[in-house]
Amino acid sequence: MFKAVKLLFLYTETPLHVGSGSSLGVVDLPIQRERHTSLPMIQSSGIKGKLRSAFENNGLKGQPDLMKTIFGPESSNASDHAGALSPGDGRILLFPVRSLKGVFAWITCPLILSRFARDLQLAGQSCTWSIDFNQAIGSTALVPDNCQLSIDESIVLEEFTFAASKNAEVNKLATWLADQAFPTGSEYQFWKNKLKTSLAIVGDDAFKDFCQFSTDIVARTKLDPVKKTVETGALWTEENLPGDTLLYTPLFACDPRVETKPKKPNGTDDLDAEGILEIVQQHLTNGHARLQLGGNETVGRGIVATRVFGR
Repeated sequence: MFKAVKLLFLYTETPLHVGSGSSLGVVDLPIQRERHTSLPMIQSSGIKGKLRSAFENNGLKGQPDLMKTIFGPESSNASDHAGALSPGDGRILLFPVRSLKGVFAWITCPLILSRFARDLQLAGQSCTWSIDFNQAIGSTALVPDNCQLSIDESIVLEEFTFAASKNAEVNKLATWLADQAFPTGSEYQFWKNKLKTSLAIVGDDAFKDFCQFSTDIVARTKLDPVKKTVETGALWTEENLPGDTLLYTPLFACDPRVETKPKKPNGTDDLDAEGILEIVQQHLTNGHARLQLGGNETVGRGIVATRVFGR
């Protein structure tokens, strides 16, 4: 049974391609999406695999027993016991879209925020904002009081116009996300300030449409090394989540399942669920503030900045 939970925020600094395999649709290589909402997501196995790889190659190198405790044994004897760390699926929280004013906006919707509030409770936290979502329907968008996106009390996202309804509670949401979810570091101060003036809550259907039709679609080719022309059948399209997307995943932990438990970082008590998450947070903060997720690593895709939140 899980005894401790924290939230891991993932901020995409470059386009992210976490693929779902080939497709018969318009895009040859689409991204992973939830079955019931069609919203972008990252399967938990990919997140856990990346964390294991990153920690094994750097943060916990030379500590095989601790690696086995946190992530479980290697495949040869994986039936011995499970690891103590269980990441959830990566869920979208903020999606960037073009804006006629202010260059771009971050959008979210009632469905996403309601699910996020539920996940916050899992981590022992509660919302500091109280938003009446009934206002964010149809062609109305909720924006902060000091919104920098509005033109004559409207905002234009992609080719769609929304009536801008200023709401002080959206200010609280934007401030909380800037302070608790965005990566730390002076290089992110501009983006935190922008979020406080460029956040918009749109209706669920509008958010779904933006996430479905406003992703990055890139054409890829493979050239003949001699002729320098595209090889037959070597032209395809890939879908990416755009840079500046914010996702999050719950990090669940239970007490270690090994007979001889390692010690906590303080070297005294036996390692427990809280200690597991402390180690993960420590290494993400100090050694792996940035990770590479998904495919196309050699062309710079999938660089994400991390931030762990929770008690």
